[in-house]
Amino acid sequence: MSSAGGLRRLAWLTGLAGDKLLWAVLVLAALVLWLPHSQPLFASLFPELDRPVYRQEPFAQLLWQHCKLVGVSSAVSVLLGSAIAVWITRPIGRQFRPVVETVVSMGQTFPPVAVLAVAVPVVGFGELPALIALTVYGLLPVVHGTVSGLQSVPESVRQSANGMGMSPWQCLRQVETPLALPVWISGVRTSVIINIGTAAIASTVGAKTLGSPIIVGLSGFNTAYVLQGAVLVGMLAVVTDMAFERLSRLVSWKR
Repeated sequence: MSSAGGLRRLAWLTGLAGDKLLWAVLVLAALVLWLPHSQPLFASLFPELDRPVYRQEPFAQLLWQHCKLVGVSSAVSVLLGSAIAVWITRPIGRQFRPVVETVVSMGQTFPPVAVLAVAVPVVGFGELPALIALTVYGLLPVVHGTVSGLQSVPESVRQSANGMGMSPWQCLRQVETPLALPVWISGVRTSVIINIGTAAIASTVGAKTLGSPIIVGLSGFNTAYVLQGAVLVGMLAVVTDMAFERLSRLVSWKR
């Protein structure tokens, strides 16, 4: 009994040691904790800089604020984009699909900086204009992913659901949504990853994010600051992408 328990524990520890997502999270956490104490390394890499390590705000706080900004804007994009996609794939909204897709696509053709420039005079500096820009920028992948997922459901499946007496709402909730879920997750994944990188620009309008070292570094010709911010943004994107990959595998396995 104890031998079997020991083997199970060993197998669990072995699986944990080979978990790439766990290691990516640990690397991100280690970078956040180590960067404030990385003065010797960056001083040797950039000897011409008086202050080679960004210390205006703690990196842990910037990471939290970056995640919060991306999380809130992505949640709004997902809810709004999914609702729009469901509406334009129903008979009542199908005629508006070309117009909606054109408007949503236009939202992503505008550079995020342009959206920020338009939003700042209206709502002021801070996180609000950044939330508006990120929400608009994240809509297109969600709408396209949801529409593609719903369209991938075979018509014969819908007809079978109708033949079983399901209402349109029951068919959407119990049949179409589970089948469309993998493609929908792919759209959400793209939207969130895009917003992680785009959120760095939000620091230009006063929002505190991992882009703050990058913006300060660019304005002050401090390459070390730019490198520190870019590494953290890149690592956060890697962790998030791996988490969505894990979620996609879980959804596919449950199907």
